[in-house]
Amino acid sequence: MIDGPYFVLTVLGVLGCGVVAGVFCGFSTFVMRGLADLPPAQGVAAMNAINVAAVRPPFMLVFIGSAVLCAVLGVVTFVLLPDDGTVELLLGSALYLFGSFGVTIVANVPRNDTLLKLDPGTQEAAAYWRTYVREWTWWNHVRTVASAAAAVSYTLALT
Repeated sequence: MIDGPYFVLTVLGVLGCGVVAGVFCGFSTFVMRGLADLPPAQGVAAMNAINVAAVRPPFMLVFIGSAVLCAVLGVVTFVLLPDDGTVELLLGSALYLFGSFGVTIVANVPRNDTLLKLDPGTQEAAAYWRTYVREWTWWNHVRTVASAAAAVSYTLALT
């Protein structure tokens, strides 16, 4: 059984991945639906405001902190190859680092950057908004599932 500091890191991994999964789940299940129902100019403006607010310390500490923690857990597990939980720990780390953090960098952030460059009241913004909501939400579903699966995988490592 995992114990000591390794146990604490794994529990923190469960919590971090779980909190991030919850945030992403909220966006996938009701925030994006609510924004999509607004007139495009209002939806674009609201999402841009959310994206600016998201990169402030409260969320970034959890989101990036979880990525760092998952990387540490992955490296330590790979180096030590413990008797218990090796597969679950490595899988949890990979799920979060690639399926949540990585997808954010390669799929969601570029869309956010494109949206931020558009004037919300323009026809160009209105046209992009429909595509943005569909694509951003799809990738957010991926992040939600990956973060939740990472939390489950870490939990299984503790059993």
